[in-house]
Amino acid sequence: MHQDIDEVLVSEAQIEAICLKLGKQLSEDYKDKNPLFIGLLNGCVPFMSALIKRVEIPIEIQFMAVSSYHGGIESSGDVKIKYDLERSVMNRDCVIVEDIVDTGATVKTITSLLLHRGARSVKVVTLLDKPSGRKVELIPDYIGITIPKRFVVGFGLDYNEFYRNLPYVGVLKPSVYIK
Repeated sequence: MHQDIDEVLVSEAQIEAICLKLGKQLSEDYKDKNPLFIGLLNGCVPFMSALIKRVEIPIEIQFMAVSSYHGGIESSGDVKIKYDLERSVMNRDCVIVEDIVDTGATVKTITSLLLHRGARSVKVVTLLDKPSGRKVELIPDYIGITIPKRFVVGFGLDYNEFYRNLPYVGVLKPSVYIK
């Protein structure tokens, strides 16, 4: 897998530092609030796992399987919920945990849905923010690092479901996905 990476964009050490910083900020902002962290599967798993180890307050976690890529390298814009929450968000402070915010369509759709379901508040924490890819108006509340408009994989991000297990975020060589 490593040979398919053009360059490492965010190293393991950088990811660890980001999780520590975000974990401290979330702990401070949500003390005494009993937040519900909602991970968007599958990409959130490594980031959410690393992040919640750094959150020093009681939290609950839930997951949703949501997709807008459907196997390609660009978002289709068609957001599909494949697996929904098992708990109510009524009067809860929710934190959406996302590996990357690119077009913003998925996060905006889920934020609207949670608010419609009665969430008290909905904030977004993302490891990676790619504002140059944005197609909707959205700024994540907690950003690990802003990256340029490049196709990245690793640490949860995939190409055709592969590369999620890389311990860093790297730029995938175009020769892998351009045939």
